[in-house]
Amino acid sequence: MINGVLLDQATLGHDIDLSCLSQLFGQWQTYQLTDGNDVVSRAQHAQVIVTNKVQITREQLIALPALKVIGVAATGTNNIDMQCAKELGICVVNVQGYGDNAVAQHTFNLILQLAGRSAAYHQFIAQGQWQKSPFFSNLDFPTMELAGKTLGIVGYGGLGQATAKIAEAFGMSVLIAERKGAATIRDYRLAFETVLSRSDVISLHCPLTADNYHLIDKKALTLMKQTALLINTARGPLVDEQALFDALTAQKIGGAALDVLSQEPPVDGNLLLDYRGDNLIITPHIAWAALEARQRLVTMLASNIKQTLLQINSPTQTKIK
Repeated sequence: MINGVLLDQATLGHDIDLSCLSQLFGQWQTYQLTDGNDVVSRAQHAQVIVTNKVQITREQLIALPALKVIGVAATGTNNIDMQCAKELGICVVNVQGYGDNAVAQHTFNLILQLAGRSAAYHQFIAQGQWQKSPFFSNLDFPTMELAGKTLGIVGYGGLGQATAKIAEAFGMSVLIAERKGAATIRDYRLAFETVLSRSDVISLHCPLTADNYHLIDKKALTLMKQTALLINTARGPLVDEQALFDALTAQKIGGAALDVLSQEPPVDGNLLLDYRGDNLIITPHIAWAALEARQRLVTMLASNIKQTLLQINSPTQTKIK
């Protein structure tokens, strides 16, 4: 009998079907949220832990001798001590590709809001200004047509590729950035700096690594066109938030839209939340969260966990319920 525990169901939502996960286990326990101090007590007898964002440290892994598999309900595994898991023979299973369409859709939702100056015009109407207009329209906030513009993509995995397809449907040209500082440039890519300088919109779709922390810093922002838009639906620390705040304030770039921040939730505040210009949009890490994407995530994770358990137990043919 396999014992499984889900540590943070609330982060997946209550509108999805978890039966594909629960049916894998003889015993199945779910918790809405789990504090770091409760991980060991809640997972003491579990062979499988399922988590979205709960941090699982070396000390916790060592204190869980029954643990065989960690199923991460996400693509990134930076909340798990991967080195310790490897040392202990614990398999870490994640999910890739579940949210490509959802993230690409939200990316263009943000681009369109900035290009169409949605925030500025919403405020214009909310303040009663249209009602006072001497003619039928208003041209105070110039908008941008995407057709004929250039989208620069940083990170050309599934997310970047899905975004590129939408861009092409809008009539945009697409440039793919090589890794910053790369010694050689791969086919169909351009140097990172070249993409920054030539693009009207820059969209980040790369994972966060030690090498690309603050990838978009003061220097990178200086390379961008004064009218360029920056979109980040990847990871907050890819962007130097102070440098972005300064660039927006000084109108060094046209605007920015962020679905991620350096700290989430921003319980300690964030200077970008205090920015009052209409050329900044912030959403609360929701690009991945379409209902269809979340259900696909859970279904794919259940399949990956099942296959991993079959591989682990194949010598003894342990039955998975």
